[in-house]
Amino acid sequence: MATKMELAPLRPWDDFFPGADRFAKPDVSDLAKWNNRMISNLMYYQTNYFAVAVVVFLIVGFLNPFGMFLGGTVVTLVFAGSVWAGENKATIKSFKRKNPTLFVIGVMVTSYFLLSLFGGVMVFIFGITFPLLLIMIHASLRLRNMKNKLENKIEGAGLKKTPMGIIMDLLDQQEDKMNKIQDIIESRLK
Repeated sequence: MATKMELAPLRPWDDFFPGADRFAKPDVSDLAKWNNRMISNLMYYQTNYFAVAVVVFLIVGFLNPFGMFLGGTVVTLVFAGSVWAGENKATIKSFKRKNPTLFVIGVMVTSYFLLSLFGGVMVFIFGITFPLLLIMIHASLRLRNMKNKLENKIEGAGLKKTPMGIIMDLLDQQEDKMNKIQDIIESRLK
């Protein structure tokens, strides 16, 4: 049963930036837990992240409109090509599922290389890479709360579909998350 896509609500800014007590360095020795924290925050704060990215895009786009258009087009085409290759080539699909961060880094490096051929590297760095870096840093450091966890489980169960959920599906991250949730539930039932 297909669900209609919904936009996630804009979270209050005092929840998005609550203070130093709700941020913590991730446990780099447990990559699965770190990945789960990032995915949960990306899903929960997706509209806030989108707003931050739009502000940076607008500032850079105002300063260099053609470069920003070229950079956005190249990154979009490379991402779409990578997703297509990931769906049609088993080795790429496996790599994308096991290493989503490396997959996104590969998309960005490929985009950087292509933009360097057109002379749009600075626009790429400030207009595209910088907002993504800010988003990844926040998603890595922000501790989750109960509301965050509940919303993510609702979306993961397929009861809601949001733009970030679609991107996570394209990166093959939703299925893994649901398997983890199922494993936790099964372990508690035993």
